[in-house]
Amino acid sequence: MKRVLILASKLGYQTQAFADAAKRLGVEVSLGTDRCHKLDDPWGDGAMALHFENAEESASKIVRETMGDAPDAIVALGDRTTAAAARAACALGLSSNTAEAVEICRNKLRQRETLKLAGLPVPDFFAFALDEDISSVLTRVLFPCVVKPLALAASQGVIRANDAAEFRRAVERIRALFDQPEIRATRDGTLDRVLVERYVPGGEVAIEGLITEGRLRVLAIFDKPDALEGPYFEEAIYVTPSCLPQRTQDAIADCATRCVAALGLVTGPFHAEFRINEDGVWVIEIAPRPIGGLCSRALRFGDGGMSLEELILRHALGLGDSELARESAAAGVMMIPVPRSGIFEGVEGIEAARRVRGVEDVLITARLHDNIAAWPEGSSYLGFIFSRGDSAEEAEAALRVAHSKLNFVIRARLPVEHPVTGRITA
Repeated sequence: MKRVLILASKLGYQTQAFADAAKRLGVEVSLGTDRCHKLDDPWGDGAMALHFENAEESASKIVRETMGDAPDAIVALGDRTTAAAARAACALGLSSNTAEAVEICRNKLRQRETLKLAGLPVPDFFAFALDEDISSVLTRVLFPCVVKPLALAASQGVIRANDAAEFRRAVERIRALFDQPEIRATRDGTLDRVLVERYVPGGEVAIEGLITEGRLRVLAIFDKPDALEGPYFEEAIYVTPSCLPQRTQDAIADCATRCVAALGLVTGPFHAEFRINEDGVWVIEIAPRPIGGLCSRALRFGDGGMSLEELILRHALGLGDSELARESAAAGVMMIPVPRSGIFEGVEGIEAARRVRGVEDVLITARLHDNIAAWPEGSSYLGFIFSRGDSAEEAEAALRVAHSKLNFVIRARLPVEHPVTGRITA
């Protein structure tokens, strides 16, 4: 029986989707996740306790604990797990990207530097340390710009600034975000620096793909019909197939292929974001991992409607059928936006939203009575709406109508004083 090790910074819906796909394939599944090693399997899932901020240590532990019973493949979910997965796979003789390649992808500054050196179209950029004098930093800024952390995902902490005052406020807001306990707990080594990029106007798309021996196969191009102009960049709707002209889609695919080569990626899932304007295609971000959350449910392959998770596992394990094309129907997913920060107390209208023509399902993933954060501090959505139709326009319209049926109850939370900085946050 084939065996797969799934690495995830936290266990959730995406991890479960991969575990379910593995079981459908008759593949044995083991898990590795970021948790305290002193707890005796608190969730009863047998997961290996790892600390992904130390990729070498995590990889060494994986090798030790799988000695004599090594997995046939390692699949990394999310950005934080990719470096440990690459190191462990290399040590075990499994197909993998190099540790250097995934480390470059994970650090937004190193990725920008690598792509620029290879002649790829990236916005002007520079990084600075948070302890630098902001007045001297401002002499290097071209407005409008985007200020962002070097390593956080899902547009967390990404802020547009149009002038010096907005820039100062953006930097302070990112500094406060880095002070939050859940961010500090990641022990990420880049929390003392910030990346500044020239704002690139235009529409935005996402690509989902699979890489085999350095060759990228584009599985889907997602249009993002909402304007992502800032000041924050919370995404909402993805629809596929793309409505862009074929020549533009070809240019996006060509740019993605060049990025794969420049970054030295050779195998596995591929997710990327691009902007398109009159000057062409611009690289926003490249990641050697699958699309996050439950967005993969918008993708099905072959006549049997194979999931993206099964396709990725088949590819990783060499089981065949990983070349199946995406189904012909148009599909969409809405990552339900967080309208404001507070305590999530419930949602009304789910059944009405599910009855909208073209809607396949509405799933609320936020937990009752939990704190939720709107962007730019936030990184988790309230849930997902899925649709299908004869065209991308139909799929998009169904998502918007379904979302209009939902009413989220969010209670304001009391101000809290940070124990170290004394900063008051709501």
